[in-house]
Amino acid sequence: MTAEPGALSQPTPSTVDEPDVLGRQVRTGLRWSFINSVVGRAGQVVVGIVLARLLTPYDYGVFAVALVAYTILISCSELGVTVALISRRGDSSKIGSTVTTLSWVSGAVLTLAIWLAAPAVTRQLDTADATDALRVLSLAILVAGFAAVPGAIVQRDFQQNWRFAADSANFLVSTGVAVVGALLGGGALALAWSRVAGNGVSAVILGLGAKERFRPGFRPAVAVDLLRFGLPLAGASVLAFAVMNVDYVVVASTIGPIALGYYMIAFNLSGFPVTTFSTMVRSVSLPAFGRLREVPGSAGEGFVMAARLLVTVTVPVTVLLAVLAEPLIHIVYGAKWLPAVVSLMLLSGLGLFRVFHELVYDYLAAMGRSRVVLLVQLIWLVALAILLPLGAQRLGLPGVGLGHLVAAFTLILPIYVVVLGTERVSRRRLLSALVRPVLGGLAVAGASLACLSLTENDVVRLLLGGTVGMLAYLMVVGPTLPARWQPLSPWSWPGLVRSALTA
Repeated sequence: MTAEPGALSQPTPSTVDEPDVLGRQVRTGLRWSFINSVVGRAGQVVVGIVLARLLTPYDYGVFAVALVAYTILISCSELGVTVALISRRGDSSKIGSTVTTLSWVSGAVLTLAIWLAAPAVTRQLDTADATDALRVLSLAILVAGFAAVPGAIVQRDFQQNWRFAADSANFLVSTGVAVVGALLGGGALALAWSRVAGNGVSAVILGLGAKERFRPGFRPAVAVDLLRFGLPLAGASVLAFAVMNVDYVVVASTIGPIALGYYMIAFNLSGFPVTTFSTMVRSVSLPAFGRLREVPGSAGEGFVMAARLLVTVTVPVTVLLAVLAEPLIHIVYGAKWLPAVVSLMLLSGLGLFRVFHELVYDYLAAMGRSRVVLLVQLIWLVALAILLPLGAQRLGLPGVGLGHLVAAFTLILPIYVVVLGTERVSRRRLLSALVRPVLGGLAVAGASLACLSLTENDVVRLLLGGTVGMLAYLMVVGPTLPARWQPLSPWSWPGLVRSALTA
């Protein structure tokens, strides 16, 4: 039996669920994603602190160089075809076997390619010591090929409980391997092997949890449709990872591996909102937008609501990371990492933009605009290829962060606003939803900066600045919070107190 061309354009019968059913699935998925995000991020912070004290900035820099090539290639390890399963762009029973074959074969080919090319790649980046780490990381690409389809099914069916189990096992195994390896003097190789071991355990658990399983198979007509849909997304993913990693290349080749170690710490901290809030929402956003696509007006409204939620919770965190960068790094990582402070201050703004960018990426992918996604990533990468080297040569590490901000907020953000307006999103409603959080961010900055001048004790500065800054933010955004969030608003506290006293 062969599938007819155009199969991907035919939605499955379950594509459009009743609103209450879809809403219940999304809420359940978000609850599990929230637990997963909080637990996982807290664990990563603790382990990051431990590893930063066990390893040197040079070790981090060597690993970062290997990570550049790995992250670019793993983004296209399944050629983008699993998105068709997640967004229900075709009957999974007809396309599942072909998706499986494409994922396995592409993962194996990329693994072999990077293993053979590793010496040339690291030599080009002027860090030959990263060759072995890159070759070890290439094995994780092979694992990713086997895990791609089960992971897509788990995400499609909002099985975030299984995702939580897989990510938790990944964290425990990778942490154990990384810490033991670091104690034994493994350096960057300890980090590389930890990634492979964790991903392997995660792949097994996702395979057990997926409601559908497919044997390898191949239908040429289906493969053509899959590649026509998936390759632009795979290309966009490669470019997206390149956008987020081209700075590593620039820093390594222009300033050196030690500076790259400082930069990596700053970049990882600035990504806290992405790994916490954005990751949580992305676990359900793509399948949810995929189903809302068939309901007139629902997809655009859903995007505005999701953007408002993400930006509201992200703004205070990113502003506090910028304002309190010095006491935060000093307390958490130690004095040897203080050269990362200015980079963190600048990259925190990029963290905020990345949260918005990833939501737009999922929305446009669900709308079938994969070529638009690819074009925007290409424009972004070209801009960074010009701005980052220029900034690094003129200003050092701060110049790299400044180049990121210029590209994101003066070029890519306006493009996204225009594109969204053509894809069922009301620009007026979107901008209106973001005004109050932006004003709240200014309040956070002013309040936290005022607290920094009151004491020289870094612990007090961190706690006082964070507390007062959050209160200032809630004073601004409180009146616009949803009803279930109103107790968080200081404006509601007098009424709550009166109710408690008269109860």
